Amino acid sequence: MVVTGNSKPSGKANCPYYAKAELLADYLQKNLPDFRIFKITKHPDEWEEWLEDVCERNMWDHRISPIIWRELLDRGGKGLLLGGYNEFLEHAQLYYGITSSMTTELMMIIAQENMETHTEQELDKENLKDLISPLQVWITSAGSRVCCHLIPLLLSGEVFGMQAEISLTLFDQEQRRECLSNIVMETENLASPVLRTVSFCTTVKDAFLQAEVIIILDDSTDEEVYNMESCLRSRVPLCRLYGYLIEKNAHKSVKVIVGGKSFLNLKTTLLIQYAPSLASNIIAVALGLEGQAKAVLARKMKTIPSRIKDVIIWGNITGNNYVDLRKAKVYNYESAIRGPPGYYHSVLSLIFDREWITKEFVRTLKDLSSTGKQFGGILAAHSIATTLKYWYYGSPPGEIVSLGVMSEGQFGIPEGIVFSMPVKFENGTWVVLTDLEDLSLSEKIINRLTGDLIQEKLVASGDLLTFQPIEEDPKDNTPSPTGLNEEKEQAESDSPLSVTEPNQMQEAWLEEEGNKDSDVKHGDREKLQPEQT
Repeated sequence: MVVTGNSKPSGKANCPYYAKAELLADYLQKNLPDFRIFKITKHPDEWEEWLEDVCERNMWDHRISPIIWRELLDRGGKGLLLGGYNEFLEHAQLYYGITSSMTTELMMIIAQENMETHTEQELDKENLKDLISPLQVWITSAGSRVCCHLIPLLLSGEVFGMQAEISLTLFDQEQRRECLSNIVMETENLASPVLRTVSFCTTVKDAFLQAEVIIILDDSTDEEVYNMESCLRSRVPLCRLYGYLIEKNAHKSVKVIVGGKSFLNLKTTLLIQYAPSLASNIIAVALGLEGQAKAVLARKMKTIPSRIKDVIIWGNITGNNYVDLRKAKVYNYESAIRGPPGYYHSVLSLIFDREWITKEFVRTLKDLSSTGKQFGGILAAHSIATTLKYWYYGSPPGEIVSLGVMSEGQFGIPEGIVFSMPVKFENGTWVVLTDLEDLSLSEKIINRLTGDLIQEKLVASGDLLTFQPIEEDPKDNTPSPTGLNEEKEQAESDSPLSVTEPNQMQEAWLEEEGNKDSDVKHGDREKLQPEQT
């Protein structure tokens, strides 16, 4: 620890003048009650780069070993450079009347001892690192573009922390071996301080060995599918294999996160089916869709997407879903009404264009969902990394996060299907926010959102031959005469996608303006041709 007025000698481990300065500093600390020292010993190979960095940060000009400075912490200033050994000796003589009479021979002996001690300490550090097991992270379909965007995020220290070393394994098919080899080399070139090892695996039986984090990306395939039924059934073999291998090879507390833009809910459901002991540790990422909705709203409101919070995604993340704006808030909004830090406006209270909410907003999200536009590698990778970060360190306090999880009957949703719903992350796990006020879903909405998910599961398992999209009920075009705490639905007759408007008031003024509180339900089936990577 460094306290007021103390010296900080630093130098090369094999420098005789550093040895002489070290001996003088030890003597001063032993004989002066308020004098403290803090030594920094550097290997000769590291010395020049370290010295240049220290001098640049402190705006000093010093080029030899040792370098000695005083830190005046109680005065709030930066360190005061004394110089090298000669300046330090002059300082000791002037202020404390103490000099040094060390011989050259003794200087060389101490310098050699310093070098040996420093080398031993560095070896001990490396041995200690070897005793600490790195976090085992596996990425499937690692030859994909998403993986290339994801790796730098995982190795930035923002997801797992700078103290957690990572052993990264990239898993894909044998024919992607050359691609995987190139990605491994690029990853090594990042020279990330948190990366212990990076390798690739194409051997099925070795997949997920001791894995603590498994990231399931959209699988690449050369097979063509010609209808929805064959597309759904084609997901089963790989999910069955992954589920078996996860149960067999992975760590018992492994975290499995399913990301991408292809049948996320179904794949997550199948993984849970074939790895039942890990049901609560297998989730689907919904932050990508949530981010798209925030960006569309932000462009309309002329604000920044990151200022919009608590947009909730219900249902099928990559299919029929329901974008709920009842709890949506915008912070730091440029308007006539401003408040202290933490003050927010309801998003719906600022968008007066009801037609935009019920038509253009829906069309925009429908187009993004059906074409996959603006959901490339960057957004998918960022959504996965952010979800993982929340899983390890918790989501922002008070913020609602959308997540695809196995339903246990919350909000009246049938059990046994993976359904996107509002959650929060805390203490290394996630919790469904069933205690949110005025957030119930009508039976019609639930049936519509769950109908497709249930059919996907039945068709994939072979219990249902054909997939029949849930049709809109014409009666939904008529507003429901229910109370303020229930929902009413309005369907667009010219589209298989509908706009649903909950009649639940977020602000008192809505009672005077009418039922302007709106949610958006949108969805589309993805292309039957899988993405070629």
